[in-house]
Amino acid sequence: MPYAIRIHETGGPEVMRWEQLEVGKPGPGEVLVRNTAIGVNFVDTYYRTGLYPMPLPATLGSEGAGVVEAVGPRVKEFKPGDRVAYVDPIGSYAEVLLRPAQRLVKIPAGVSDRTAAAMMLKGMTAHYLLKRTYKLKKGDTILVHAAAGGVGQILCQWAKYLGARVIGTVGSDAKAPLAKKAGCGHVLITSRDKVSERVKQITKGAGVPVVYDGIGKDTFMDSLDCLAPLGLMVTYGNASGAVPPFNPVLLSRKGSLFLTRPSLPTYIAKREDLVQTARELFMVVKKGAVKIAVNQTYALKDAAQAHRDLESRRTTGSTILLP
Repeated sequence: MPYAIRIHETGGPEVMRWEQLEVGKPGPGEVLVRNTAIGVNFVDTYYRTGLYPMPLPATLGSEGAGVVEAVGPRVKEFKPGDRVAYVDPIGSYAEVLLRPAQRLVKIPAGVSDRTAAAMMLKGMTAHYLLKRTYKLKKGDTILVHAAAGGVGQILCQWAKYLGARVIGTVGSDAKAPLAKKAGCGHVLITSRDKVSERVKQITKGAGVPVVYDGIGKDTFMDSLDCLAPLGLMVTYGNASGAVPPFNPVLLSRKGSLFLTRPSLPTYIAKREDLVQTARELFMVVKKGAVKIAVNQTYALKDAAQAHRDLESRRTTGSTILLP
């Protein structure tokens, strides 16, 4: 039987188990996929810790790429041998798994399985942030937190490609070159710089129309002070913990600000949105406008170590697991 990384209780990386899991034949509308590469994302730690509840026991993981081994009845779009990628539902930390055909996309020639596995969740997140949550305009100046991270590097590259001026933040001087390489015209060090003051200096007091914040608690309040009046605060992650409760009148006092907490599943719930998002993502990657930096690789059975490194902020760019 194939192996998978499973949890039977929530907690730290130590709850992750390498165990055999029986995988049946694909049913109607299902596809049997043998993974060739699996993406690791911070959201995986939210499921592991119980921040995002799910039924247990469960297989962790949100995205991956592989080869179709078999298809079930009523599956017409895929056939054995097709290279495919996916971003939901949960359960990617496995050698072999069943996927709904409606949630798969074909990987085009010119994109490797490892690249596809490393970019589906992060790249699609960057897509909806730039094109739907806030429709980025050429000439916009934006603030991107964690610019050296997996989503951050893709977000900054894509924003620059679309004509934006990007201010990025990183946690240390060592990560600054990565943010610069990703397209940040200005890089701020959160451990040293007062971000809102520097943003106001850079924008000559105007502030930015949008802040993209995947960090959460540690950056949220200061990010509000980076925004121009009527600006949009996009909090899309909790790497430092959940944003504490606050009185919404604060948004009024700081310039009638807007606040949103989006998530990828909503933006790709419809098949047509999933396919279109993947198409545009693959296009900018094939063009070379967005480069996917796979900076850490682990064996699937060592997924717990990948989580430890991710949570301690020892990683940059994308991380993948290899079955």
